[in-house]
Amino acid sequence: MSFTGFTHSDFDVFSIDGLENRMDALKTHIRPKLHALGDHFTPTFSAMIGEEMFAHVAKHARRKINPPNDTWVAFSSNPRGYKMLPHFQIGLWGTHVFIWFAMIYEAPQKSEYGKILQSQVNQIHQKIPKDFVWSVDHMKPNVQKHKRLSKEDLTNMFVRLQTIKKAEILCGFQIPREKAIHMSGQQFLEQAQSVFKELYPLYKLAYNWN
Repeated sequence: MSFTGFTHSDFDVFSIDGLENRMDALKTHIRPKLHALGDHFTPTFSAMIGEEMFAHVAKHARRKINPPNDTWVAFSSNPRGYKMLPHFQIGLWGTHVFIWFAMIYEAPQKSEYGKILQSQVNQIHQKIPKDFVWSVDHMKPNVQKHKRLSKEDLTNMFVRLQTIKKAEILCGFQIPREKAIHMSGQQFLEQAQSVFKELYPLYKLAYNWN
């Protein structure tokens, strides 16, 4: 299927009580759209990065009691997984859509990546769009707006990535629910493409490419 955009029903999934009921609704309403986004962006990432990329739709298989509060499709260079690698994500909470570049706590190279980010803090502070946001925990919806962060604030996040075992770093863009539901599928794809273009330099730094 082609991506047709998000609807109120998609966001309402996260207000359904119970793991089984919420997962059933997630599989019905959201997962087909995540697969469509995966089909659309996988060749785009492969061309942009210069190696084959793979889409991974969240299965939430480890959950036994608590239902998921968000869901996503992730893109990485490994067909078997993404959590140990720098990756991109598109997903949603009940309140908004997120479009991320992410390095989460499972990634073994995140300490080295933190050093690279710290060395590039001036360029990152200048070049990341002001309406983008940062997160240090992919399991929480809380973010910090780039336009409100100083170079020192960014440096603190980058040092934390080097020194805290469970530290993470995510950068990207959020679309509030009410705005997202009024975007056509094509409008959303264009918005996400624009965000990924801005985030690509962070991915490139993760491999310390020239």
